Amino acid sequence: MVNNDMTAQNLRSAFGGESQAYQRYIVWSEKAKKDGFPNVSLLFKAIAHAEQIHAGNHFEALDNCKGDFLVASGAEFGLGFTADNLEGAKAGEDFEINQMYPTYNLVAKEQQENEAVRSFHYALEAEKTHSTLFGEARESVLSGDDYELESVSVCEVCGHTVKDGTPDKCPICSAPKEKFTVFEK
Repeated sequence: MVNNDMTAQNLRSAFGGESQAYQRYIVWSEKAKKDGFPNVSLLFKAIAHAEQIHAGNHFEALDNCKGDFLVASGAEFGLGFTADNLEGAKAGEDFEINQMYPTYNLVAKEQQENEAVRSFHYALEAEKTHSTLFGEARESVLSGDDYELESVSVCEVCGHTVKDGTPDKCPICSAPKEKFTVFEK
């Protein structure tokens, strides 16, 4: 239950941003496939799923907030070549890592909104991996190669994303291996 309007606004904004990221990554996944990068397409699809998990966590933290709200959230726009889309994806993740989630988390902690703190923490930590993966994939594409990977695993609890393997326990939320969804070629 959220008792403070500022935290509720931040949760709604984060929900909007993660929802848009999901949609954007699905579009960019299809573009990567058309550009001849099936592994980058798989990466976008898997991380889109992680963003959907983040949005769901934020939405659930708002369980007692009902009604219509104007939701302001930043988002990368544009459909370019896959390297450009990866650059946009990384920029969006870096914004969340360096500005959005640290600020939202500080406010939620100050307001003692524990569900929001958990949701923001999960997303922040997962976004760090997303940024790294997008950066690596972009370097591959700029070299004219597809990103090397066999699979991508996503934790269904927090959205933590792992390339080529699944941990026995999620390093962010401690969920067991069985709570990961595996995206394979």
